[in-house]
Amino acid sequence: MKNRWSFARAALGGAAAAALAAVTLAPQPAEAAPRPVSEVLSESAAGQLAATLVDRLKGATAGSYYDTKTHRLVVDVLDPGAGDAVRASGAEARSVRYSLPQLDAARVELDRSAAIPGTAWVTDPRLNQVVVTADPTVTGDRMARLNRVVSGLGEKAVVHRTATRLTRFIAGGDGIYGAKYRCSLGFNVSKDGTAPQWEGGYFLTAGHCGAVENGWSDSKGGRPIGTTESYAFPDHDYALVKYTEDVPHPSQVNLHGVLGAGAQEIKQAADARIGEAVQRSGSTSGVHGGKVTGLDATVNYVEGTVRGLIQTDVCAEGGDSGGPLFDGDKALGLTSGGSGNCTLGGTTYYQPVTAALAATGTRIP
Repeated sequence: MKNRWSFARAALGGAAAAALAAVTLAPQPAEAAPRPVSEVLSESAAGQLAATLVDRLKGATAGSYYDTKTHRLVVDVLDPGAGDAVRASGAEARSVRYSLPQLDAARVELDRSAAIPGTAWVTDPRLNQVVVTADPTVTGDRMARLNRVVSGLGEKAVVHRTATRLTRFIAGGDGIYGAKYRCSLGFNVSKDGTAPQWEGGYFLTAGHCGAVENGWSDSKGGRPIGTTESYAFPDHDYALVKYTEDVPHPSQVNLHGVLGAGAQEIKQAADARIGEAVQRSGSTSGVHGGKVTGLDATVNYVEGTVRGLIQTDVCAEGGDSGGPLFDGDKALGLTSGGSGNCTLGGTTYYQPVTAALAATGTRIP
């Protein structure tokens, strides 16, 4: 059982596909003159450059991602002129077939015709396709329906199967406790001018947790320390909980002793980037790391569809729901669900924290 300080100090540690395989690019055609070598960039610099190029090229790009092996920004382009501009900026240009509007149209058709529980999809700029995932529950007529819809999209979409079931990561056990379920606390936040550290603060967790529990304790059968003030699930997956007890709750994430560290200070919220190295903390499986593999993912849970999620190759397990996804001192997301586990590995999806903060009128720290 966790004591009061471990709960407060650590903020209590607070997914439906196998990790995508690396893509081998086809050799580029020979050029009459050598082109500039793409610059080696940090993840932060790559994110800033990507935003600049999207704004400058006005629809002539079809997505981008950070190559963690070469430390370069790769930008998908549709015409030679855009490729020249990308290379001149220090990024790597890759010619692709489909524009983002074409891939978005494919997703609209999937939303309309294939929102089957146990499926998920995300636009992958590394493949220039919409990757559709189906878990083992999608069989028979439902699998035939999914294949029919995807086939109608031509090469704009591809189906992958996962061996484990896609589910929310909620469980009964140890973490932040409701009457029946356990989740993980995501981030301590402030609202209406209140300081986040002491009485009057709030925390964010998963919406599917707030949907099934009104009150929360810091231990099983323990005293209540917060009540669910609002939640969004499905469609989104976040909940705002108001502290009802005078317990310290600093802006930190529990690192569960990883590398001898106790907690990571959280100073800001940010949007995730494809290829970004991230960590996740949860009350069941502790701290695990990996990278962002997709943005704006759609996941079809049995309980409903959730859109706009961050996809990662970081594992998670039941009870990790609501826990924080972060990169250093930057808050990125709240654990929603996924497939697999932390023994065999898996894929996990996260509610972007920036959207949850905007919707609840809260901020970090």
